[in-house]
Amino acid sequence: MVKTPDEIVLMRKSGRLLASVFEMLDEIDLVGMSTMQINDLVERYITVDLAARPASKGQYGFQFVLNCSINDVVCHGVPDTREFVRDGDLINLDITLEKDGFIADSSKTYVVGNASGAAKRLARIAQGAMWAGIRQVRPGAHLGDIGSAIEKHAKKNGCSVVREYCGHGIGREMHEEPQVLNFGRPGRGMRLREGMTFTIEPMVNLGGRRTYTRDDGWTVVTADGKLSAQFEHSIGVTQDGAELFTKSPAGLDQPPCG
Repeated sequence: MVKTPDEIVLMRKSGRLLASVFEMLDEIDLVGMSTMQINDLVERYITVDLAARPASKGQYGFQFVLNCSINDVVCHGVPDTREFVRDGDLINLDITLEKDGFIADSSKTYVVGNASGAAKRLARIAQGAMWAGIRQVRPGAHLGDIGSAIEKHAKKNGCSVVREYCGHGIGREMHEEPQVLNFGRPGRGMRLREGMTFTIEPMVNLGGRRTYTRDDGWTVVTADGKLSAQFEHSIGVTQDGAELFTKSPAGLDQPPCG
């Protein structure tokens, strides 16, 4: 849960590499690509260009390097040769990477081409919810402070947060303690300490927060069929705040359109 300074150095390295994956994707026109093509592109980039390991592949029996969640898919979308990205889609790409024994985890929602105003707004709200949670991170704060800030931001903008899935500790394992919920009460929950590392990853729905899982056992969708969006960073608690291991060095952290 709490990492040593040497371990933080390695997590920072993995995070920078994963940020470069998203910077590569930012330059790609996704329209017309199958989600399997995106998966294969990312796998080659991680394994060949970065000489790293895609940590999701083989985890819990999952056979791919990323989750690709389009429109009403909340999370855990499975790459498919028959599913193509269309103009106007919202697509979340959730990617992990391991280098030198430590894992980074990040996700980003892409607003593709001529998306609706509602889709663009939802992406901004979801990203804003993530930043609202990150701003609470500092030694002595509580996990409930993070969850409360996330849900407050979503609700004040007329959206809901999914409660069944959440952020998590990260390090040598993809999923470590603690769980970082996207709802909560200020001053409640585990107290944060310098050196703790975890993800913050709110899933924000345009409609209600209810979800269900499709028959493939992976793909989670909104119960009402409305749009969902998600953003995620891997972070560490510093002496006076938070360090974002997966933040884009080039500053490409806004939801790209087209």
